[in-house]
Amino acid sequence: MTVRLRKLIGVVATVMFLVAYCLIAMAIAGDLLVGQNAAVQLVGYVVAGVAWLPGAMAIIRWMSRPA
Repeated sequence: MTVRLRKLIGVVATVMFLVAYCLIAMAIAGDLLVGQNAAVQLVGYVVAGVAWLPGAMAIIRWMSRPA
């Protein structure tokens, strides 16, 4: 697989992953965090804000491999 094709697939996969992650995170936050006290909300939103990084990093690492 060429580097150019791998990067194209990686960009599409990253966008699809982030869209799916955002929708899932919004649904979970809407169920679990709304109505909680401020400390619980803060922790929940911080966790949700950084939880997408390992998935995106794995895709980017795959995209960056040499041919």
